[in-house]
Amino acid sequence: MIEHLGGAVIPTGFDVPVEPLRRAAHYTGEPGCIAEARAFAARFLQQLRTEWCAAVDGRADGELLLMVSELVTNADRHSSGPYILELEGTTTAVAVSVYDSSTALPRRFPKDPQRVGRHGLEIVHALAAEVTVERVPVGKRVRAVFRLNR
Repeated sequence: MIEHLGGAVIPTGFDVPVEPLRRAAHYTGEPGCIAEARAFAARFLQQLRTEWCAAVDGRADGELLLMVSELVTNADRHSSGPYILELEGTTTAVAVSVYDSSTALPRRFPKDPQRVGRHGLEIVHALAAEVTVERVPVGKRVRAVFRLNR
């Protein structure tokens, strides 16, 4: 942090990040991409801990990685091309965005414990504070905001 005293700039030694931490990864859809995306998200959380001093507990680790898995799996299954995982985080939340080439918007099915499969978006909605879906020039973007501190 820098203090301004009478026109003089005095460095205090406390550098505070002002922009969210942002990282993105591109996946081709080949086998192993979902595991790679989870590992990418785990490294991102570790970076939030070390660079932003974010208090991320074990619950957040597991739930965020589950949310990433579900969103990336949906992109892998329902698009015919590569997809991008984008993470943006601060000390309080991580926004997970997945871009894929399909223009078809995902459908959220009603809760049905008898149904096999198609629970991904239901899980994402249960874990996220906010979920948005929008068409973008390359296809669509699904964005979910995960709160680190509940």
